[in-house]
Amino acid sequence: MTDAFHVATRKGLFRYERRNGGWQAGAPAFLGEPVSAVLTDPRDGAIYAALRLGHFGQKLHRSRDGGTSWEELEAPKFGAEPPPPSPANAENFEADMAARKAAQTVDTIWIMTAGGADQPGVLWAGTLPGALFKSKDHGESWSLVESLWNVPERAKWFGGGADLPGIHSVHVDPRDSAKLTVGVSCGGVWKSDDGGETWRQAGQGLRAAFLPPEMQYDPVSQDPHRLAHSGDTVWCQHHNGVFLSRDGGESFTEIEEAGPSVFGFAVATHPDDPESAWLVPGVKDETRVPVDGKFVVTRTRDGGKSFEALSNGLPDGPAWDLVYRHALDIDGTGERLVMGSTTGNCWLTEDGGDSWICVSTYLPPIAAVAWA
Repeated sequence: MTDAFHVATRKGLFRYERRNGGWQAGAPAFLGEPVSAVLTDPRDGAIYAALRLGHFGQKLHRSRDGGTSWEELEAPKFGAEPPPPSPANAENFEADMAARKAAQTVDTIWIMTAGGADQPGVLWAGTLPGALFKSKDHGESWSLVESLWNVPERAKWFGGGADLPGIHSVHVDPRDSAKLTVGVSCGGVWKSDDGGETWRQAGQGLRAAFLPPEMQYDPVSQDPHRLAHSGDTVWCQHHNGVFLSRDGGESFTEIEEAGPSVFGFAVATHPDDPESAWLVPGVKDETRVPVDGKFVVTRTRDGGKSFEALSNGLPDGPAWDLVYRHALDIDGTGERLVMGSTTGNCWLTEDGGDSWICVSTYLPPIAAVAWA
């Protein structure tokens, strides 16, 4: 059982540990800096933290001693930007301008995932813009997965809530490390059976209600907010619904009723019981707040046939908390979940959501949580 978790916020990374019968935070790391993603590698315990520093770019740090000390690593990048165009070199000016326009910069590391147990040192990172990067040396260096970057369908990818398309879900099949599943907002679901050498579009059956009727089932135009895997079962919290796959994400069926709303960002599933999943519903598009100001978590134990709204220990009165896609995480027991909101509230349950305790009400806005 894990007795620690991390909270990535707009103003630093906080680590909570169980001490003296409760959950207590140590001194924050990177105080004042926005942390966009955090990963504890289950193979060796190393912690990785990604920072989105605006003018100073995306930074990546690693700790090998539980967060006591950190070392900076080279962050994923597309390569050197071409030099500024020179008006004095008229014949090359247009070409230089085109090259600069085509140059890409990693805006955000949105998700980091460890490779398989048989792949020591392998890490994956999904970014905005929608790129997948791979490291073979514990994050010391990164390479762009050009096979995914160069799929012709990329021309149809577009931003959802962000201006740029982004890769937010990267799943490595624990039964076969060569099998990868990636979720793109907005670009749908992609799968590889050969460790990322080749890719194919998956996610048939997803529906994008924001598109014209004839385009709503186009798999490349989908906006899956988050993918959660339990064996061959994949739960998808989509922009306009909840979807369920029984074939590893190749195809999905839509769940039309899921409590107060089918909109949300986060989803978690029990690692050993694919029929059980948790979501955080809200009002979509214009407001993005809990329905009627009632903050709840919804849970199904029967594969989406029915849902119950869980609120014991959550705010009694009106609450306007929004939970981002990486701000809900479940541990290996399948009964302990941690959740954080954009208003700096953090809750934890140890009984599958039947009851929640408030760990903190005063954190900065929370981007992600993760069990250590």
